[in-house]
Amino acid sequence: MVWTVWIVGRHWKWLLGVSIAGLSASVVIFYFHAGDRRVPEFRRNEATETRLQAGGTDAGYVDSAICAACHPEIDKTYRQTGMGRSFSRPRAANIVEDFGKTFYHPASDRHYTMVQRDGKYFQRRHQIDFDGKETNVVEKEIHFVAGSGNHARTYLHRNGDGKIVELPVAWYSERGGHWAMNPGYDRPDHQDFRRRITFGCMVCHNGYPAIAPGSDASGMEPVFSGEIREGIDCQRCHGPGQSHIEAAQAKGTTVETIRRSIVNPARLDPERRLEVCMQCHLESTSFRLPYSITRYNRGVFSYRPGEPLAGYILHFDHPPGAGYDDKFEIAHQAYRLRKSACFQKSAGALTCTTCHDPHGVPRGERATQHYVGVCQGCHGAPLDKLAAAGRHTKSRDCLGCHMPKRRTEDVVHVVMTDHFIQRRKPAVDLLAPLEERRETEQTGYRGEVVLYYPPQLTSVVDHELYVAVAQVKQKSNLQKGVALLEAAIEKHRPEQPEFYFDLAEAYSESGQDEKAIPLYQQALGLKPGFRPALHKLGVALAKSSQLSRATEVLEGATRLTPVDATMLNDLGLVYRRQGRVADAVAAFQKVVNLDPDMPQAYNNLGGSLSELGDRAAAETAFRAAIRVQPDFGAAHTNLANLIAARGDFRAAEYHFEKAIQIDPKYAAARYDYALVLGQREMFEKARGQLEEAVRLDPDRADAHNALGDMLAIAGKTEDAIRHYRRAIQLSPELAVAHFNLGAALASQGKQREAEQHFRRAAELKQIQPRSR
Repeated sequence: MVWTVWIVGRHWKWLLGVSIAGLSASVVIFYFHAGDRRVPEFRRNEATETRLQAGGTDAGYVDSAICAACHPEIDKTYRQTGMGRSFSRPRAANIVEDFGKTFYHPASDRHYTMVQRDGKYFQRRHQIDFDGKETNVVEKEIHFVAGSGNHARTYLHRNGDGKIVELPVAWYSERGGHWAMNPGYDRPDHQDFRRRITFGCMVCHNGYPAIAPGSDASGMEPVFSGEIREGIDCQRCHGPGQSHIEAAQAKGTTVETIRRSIVNPARLDPERRLEVCMQCHLESTSFRLPYSITRYNRGVFSYRPGEPLAGYILHFDHPPGAGYDDKFEIAHQAYRLRKSACFQKSAGALTCTTCHDPHGVPRGERATQHYVGVCQGCHGAPLDKLAAAGRHTKSRDCLGCHMPKRRTEDVVHVVMTDHFIQRRKPAVDLLAPLEERRETEQTGYRGEVVLYYPPQLTSVVDHELYVAVAQVKQKSNLQKGVALLEAAIEKHRPEQPEFYFDLAEAYSESGQDEKAIPLYQQALGLKPGFRPALHKLGVALAKSSQLSRATEVLEGATRLTPVDATMLNDLGLVYRRQGRVADAVAAFQKVVNLDPDMPQAYNNLGGSLSELGDRAAAETAFRAAIRVQPDFGAAHTNLANLIAARGDFRAAEYHFEKAIQIDPKYAAARYDYALVLGQREMFEKARGQLEEAVRLDPDRADAHNALGDMLAIAGKTEDAIRHYRRAIQLSPELAVAHFNLGAALASQGKQREAEQHFRRAAELKQIQPRSR
């Protein structure tokens, strides 16, 4: 553990970094005289070596507390900014929320309680079961808070394996502070406690974390097992600080040498200076597009201030005229500013720092006066003349008219200043409540994706490859994108495996696994251990019914990455298809041990245990799947079938109804429910479920046969015969349908045809006469 202690004396300011291990302690930083400056000496030990690996690519990053030693006033004011408070551990001193409250989310029928206990903070979820008791209880400790609280705060939990998940309920500052669901969660089927924090999330919400070199490369699992900084630190804008500290330590170092050893954005040209901000504030949209692609030869945490941003990341947008020209989202600042005439006509003079001092700006009325002063610096005299002529208001509220506050479309509980400087304020209620937009395969954007920043790429190879990838990456322009990417790969033969992988994924999404398989193999030829290609190759082989090859690939992949729960789950599914049920059980058990929050693995485990006849263990697994994901319709159905078999109809009915409520189009649940209803002689209700099942899935033979039974019981023989015939048409070897059709025909005196179907049923050796 590292403690930082400040001791302020009359002439000296000492920074003691004390590393405590057991009973030993050693001072690792102290002051000495260098010229006419006092700077902290930088010495390495095990703890600082870990911190130096932040960014994963070099040893240039240091603890920002060292920066504070020479720049205490800047550090003090910066720590009060939104960026300085962007990420933290929850402590009594920084908690602004009203913990202890319970928030009910009607769409998902879940209750969330914000818990404070023994100096720790938790988010707890429960539901109410059919008997009025709490069920599906999950509680996660809050290890980190993302967000300054100026607009919102989101809570994160770090698992034992270093993976971080987002908790579902956030705190919003609007209306004096209130609890509501995080973006993307205000829906019945949200991700609850399972949404993973990716490298892409962390890179713009915090300082670079301590990770192993190369672990932020494309295709790597987002694991944060090392030290995690608290807040966007100095080095995100000034670059790694080690060289600067070493220059300051060197005897006889000039001030200019010390200055040159660190990036000062104020000394960069306007484009590079703006890009320091745009690394996080140039998001064209947070909805499916994609808005950016990190270059495949760069790690996520590899951007260094002062380098061209396009050498690290490429940004994309909807094309003009596609109906998205006025989108307004939370990470909008640079994107909206760049639309402004003020920016476009300034020839680089207007940047983010024209108005914002990143080290700390005034707040409230003083901040407004500051911003208005900036506007007046360019527009003051002309506006005075216009006001005198009655052609402009005398008000000095530039922001209220030209940069009004507006509700963001992607985080609907947040109101922010619009950085698009407009001549006239839009004539709509910009603060009106918004419903959260729910994207689906049907409602998501479908169309061309265009390069936004840089406006053009000097390399034709890069342009053709990356623009083609942007079309298929999130399926916005899949069909045309496949052709573009295929042609670009054929033309340029890139050495990065990701391009071949992206094309393989596009083919797989198009249902063409036979074309995807060789491309996954090409990617692996370029990078044999490329985890995503190994995984998806195994899945594609399984989908193509090449089960032996799929097993071989997935087994090899899991040996390389034995902690990859998703890959191991897919291996278990292949085992199950091969009839290796015991191996499947072993695989799924490993999965739930690795990732206790994977509902699919619990459901798969329950199904496999049922096949082995272990119903008690299967029930436990199905209940675990529902606890983790209460809206998991398949798990509700499987549990309902299991408990119905032991005679608990009330509980089974509850879970069948839940499955159908979750997904009214779930034909399999309706069919299974109807069979249980029929066993209890609730024939009319069973018939209703079966009629809906065959409407939803007209090609399901067993549902047509069962509906024929219910119609026959109701005396509707002609209708029953029609469904029996349809069942046989769909599945000619369904013996029970032949038998039932024979019985129905015999009841009408059609003995000859009836005998044909009885005979066919006997040939199939599956006659199951039923009593009526």
